[in-house]
Amino acid sequence: TDDLDAAAPGRAVYLTRVDAHSAAASTALRAAADLAGLDGYHPQRPLTAAAHHAVRAAARALLTPDERARARAAALDDYAAHGIVAVHECGGPDIAGRDDFAELLATDHGVQVRGYWGEAVTTAEQARALLTATGGHALGGDLFVDGALGSHTAWLTAPYTDRPGCCGTAYLTVEQMAAHLRACTEAGIQAGFHVIGDAAVDAAVQAFAAVAADLGGPAVAARGHRLEHLEMVTAAQGERLGSWGVIASMQPSFDALWGGPDRLYATRLGAGRAAGLNPFAPLAATGMSLAFGSDAPVTAARPWPMLRAAVHHRTPGSGISPRAAFAAATRGAWRAGGVRDGIAGTLDPGAPASYAVWDAGELVVSAPKDSVQRWSTDPRSRVAPLPNLEPGTPDPVLLRSVHRGRVVYAR
Repeated sequence: TDDLDAAAPGRAVYLTRVDAHSAAASTALRAAADLAGLDGYHPQRPLTAAAHHAVRAAARALLTPDERARARAAALDDYAAHGIVAVHECGGPDIAGRDDFAELLATDHGVQVRGYWGEAVTTAEQARALLTATGGHALGGDLFVDGALGSHTAWLTAPYTDRPGCCGTAYLTVEQMAAHLRACTEAGIQAGFHVIGDAAVDAAVQAFAAVAADLGGPAVAARGHRLEHLEMVTAAQGERLGSWGVIASMQPSFDALWGGPDRLYATRLGAGRAAGLNPFAPLAATGMSLAFGSDAPVTAARPWPMLRAAVHHRTPGSGISPRAAFAAATRGAWRAGGVRDGIAGTLDPGAPASYAVWDAGELVVSAPKDSVQRWSTDPRSRVAPLPNLEPGTPDPVLLRSVHRGRVVYAR
């Protein structure tokens, strides 16, 4: 705090960490948030948990409607320029608030926005009322069970390697999660949670198991509930979650930035625990449905680097084939968004006219990096080729994108 005050005397300064789960704030901004006594408060160090949510709200209140509108337009224009025709907005009371959420959903742009509101409910009636009040598509997304590894707020079963005694932050109990899942399932609404740490994942598994035992597995699976991030998950947990139709909404770029034996995850968890993060191939092998995204602005919404990261995972055996990665970013993403018609995200007769045209250079049929492929790479097999995703290869250049017949971008 003193450093910020010296650099910007009297100014309200909010500097969020890249994961958006902690932030440094100047005295002027802290004074507007009434932080003393809140979880995660410290007079000098970055703020986490409830203290961070409070100072974030204070910073957000300083933005004018015009500033918010310009920021939304810039973000949607950026997505459009990289071949994205639809996005999932994971909003909530502690993220950007209802005003911003409503304004975004009302924005007229070629990029479609599907809104997820992260606020827990306890009854089906509350779920229906909240969905109506927010105008959202579902009640999940960033409904925090825990925080993030970089901010030491992901909920762990054993302490952080670089902060002994700290196991992160738990925002919801198993009982609260189960109540939310039960209410949404009964109301016919898709639900979900933000889970990163292994304790958070275990809590999610317990909550789903309780609701499935109560309402039946088919009733739970019919809703297509989803879990955001799901980084510290085991294959055994994935098998159980997959049996309940839970979708793993994951971000391959996390591994590219922070995976491996000498990067952030290893610093926070030790190399052993870090090697098990984001296990795409083991999860896919259980039959659990994968959906890939960016978690923007945490990582940039860049489809081809994301796919390359999924294929070339830093842990041997965790990467998936280009074909599987492409499916997770297209069909899987639409499925995670609640579109379960079987054709969204494909180039098939009868599918919605949503597509992108790329200058991709040479197209190839690639086998999985770490396992035996389930299809032939012989050109005579007529398996659809894809752009080359080997490290160092150039990204395809977007020429044109269309969503449901409307041109979103033209080079």
